[in-house]
Amino acid sequence: MEFPVDLNPQQRIAVDHGTGPALVLAGAGSGKTRVITYRIARLIQTGACRPENILAVTFTNKAADEMRERVHALLGPRRSAEPHISTFHSFCVRLLRRDIHLLGYRRDFSIYDADDQKRLMKQLLKEAGLSESELAPREAIGRISYAKNHRIPAHQYCAHFKAANSEETAELYRKYESRLRQSNALDFDDLLLKAVELLEQHPDRRDHYGNWYRFILVDEYQDTNRPQYEILRLLTSHHKNLFVVGDEDQSIYRFRGADIQNILRFEKDFPGARIIKLEQNYRSTDNILRVASAVVANNQERKGKVLWTRNPSGDVVTCHTGRSARSEAYWVCNRIEEILDEEPGTRIAILYRANFLSRNFEEVLRELRVPYAVVGSVAFFGRMEVKDMLAYLRIIFNPEDDVALLRIINTPPRAIGPTTVELLAKMAAERGCPLSAALADLSRDPARAGRAHRALAAFQSLLDRWASLRDTASPAELLRDIVRDTRYREMLERQESREEAESRMANVEELVRAALESGQRGETVFEFLDRASLASEIDSLDTAARVVLMTVHSAKGLEFDVVFLVGLEEGLFPHALSLDSARDLEEERRLCYVAITRARRKLFVTWTPMRRAIGPEGFVPASPSRFLD
Repeated sequence: MEFPVDLNPQQRIAVDHGTGPALVLAGAGSGKTRVITYRIARLIQTGACRPENILAVTFTNKAADEMRERVHALLGPRRSAEPHISTFHSFCVRLLRRDIHLLGYRRDFSIYDADDQKRLMKQLLKEAGLSESELAPREAIGRISYAKNHRIPAHQYCAHFKAANSEETAELYRKYESRLRQSNALDFDDLLLKAVELLEQHPDRRDHYGNWYRFILVDEYQDTNRPQYEILRLLTSHHKNLFVVGDEDQSIYRFRGADIQNILRFEKDFPGARIIKLEQNYRSTDNILRVASAVVANNQERKGKVLWTRNPSGDVVTCHTGRSARSEAYWVCNRIEEILDEEPGTRIAILYRANFLSRNFEEVLRELRVPYAVVGSVAFFGRMEVKDMLAYLRIIFNPEDDVALLRIINTPPRAIGPTTVELLAKMAAERGCPLSAALADLSRDPARAGRAHRALAAFQSLLDRWASLRDTASPAELLRDIVRDTRYREMLERQESREEAESRMANVEELVRAALESGQRGETVFEFLDRASLASEIDSLDTAARVVLMTVHSAKGLEFDVVFLVGLEEGLFPHALSLDSARDLEEERRLCYVAITRARRKLFVTWTPMRRAIGPEGFVPASPSRFLD
């Protein structure tokens, strides 16, 4: 494969790296995806490795799709085999669908997303007699997730965490894990943790996968957590051909468990590792780059890079002080109008530290009739009607999935009320069985079911009918049957306005089309359900949208012609919760660096000394962020 003339010397060194571990320190906009894709193509075209023996992992479906497309473009016509390019979670699902029976699970396990976890936790809190004001479901899930990712089991939780309600959390943790197991379900953390378990406890499978994936490449290595590190260590225990690309200055996901030490101690963890620095930036103007570097240079946890560019100096960075949050929004949106009038094709982002800041900008953009998209609004697979349909599919293919059953048992309404659901839950708890087993028994017991018997029997009859079709009907056909048999459209038309009902049904029809396309690609129903469970809000971002509003965390990996970084005030950015911790403050600084380096041509930063507060105070004074200095 001939290198293009614009591949720089450091990129060539990285692409040409032979065997053994390598860390490519790739600054923002330095062409890291280009390096990974060229290296994959290089390994294949030189005969160093067959395509199917290459594994490349990244963190979003969007990034994996882009990487896959670039590799295909480099390799030319489709080959008989392809490198495996996916997210970490998708790769782990692939392993577990094949081998999770070795850990005592069935291969038809369900994957619980954040909404499923929240529903399960609410149920557990109710059973424990705890109110959500005592312990919010989200907080409980966060504590459990932190413990799981640090491999602290429920029975050791109190020994590691001394908070006032540690005992209650430990008991919730125990019940949460028990209920997941009983439902033959895994949450997102489990996808990684069970993969680690599988590779640790079954050396033959570890050897099989380690020998199969002879070259492993990792994008965004600074975002890996401990289980992901363990997976990579186990898979490369023989050949050591681990090629990772990352930037410690863009490590911004500690709240999700990302461990910056994975990249900082890479040479220690993988002796003999080669370090290659990509310091030439191709994205931003020199002025934007200098501002970004000035912010992150204050951090101590760095390996150190000096970014430079051959791009022009460009416009100076503009800082605006608004009289109020509303004034700030008008100023930003008026500038956007002017920019789009001059250059209609310009891509613009409004970035903020916290979601609540978007409201004023949305209202003013609507007032000015400037079209925009918001990342953070409900993504396609997170919409109520789509999740309802997916829950029906899940219960057909995994009858033990309690969360799915509870979602659909009275959706559409079929006269199965809370009292009947509580009776089912009590029966299931007494017998130690899934809700579906209790439902089957109660539907045949008119005396105990009482007035709900007819409704329970009718619902069970539907479940039995759909279950009888699961080996012959496609997911798309099953979805059509579900919509018809449940009279789902009629429910929407009763509950919603005509326009809203039509919009929701359009989403259901789109889901049927997605299932049809999945079948045409030769995917199983589990691959279709897995794709839906692992989808993220950024996957559905409309790349044609001229104006996009999102948090800085969501903007990671993206770039825009013009960026407005708003709300740069102490307590907002950096966030108030980070001000007492040097380590947290460093992450806020990295987050600011990420925000600045999303801009290609022009950067505006704004703040206001008066922002409306929640409560009787009305407005509270604010001071400019230290990052503005």
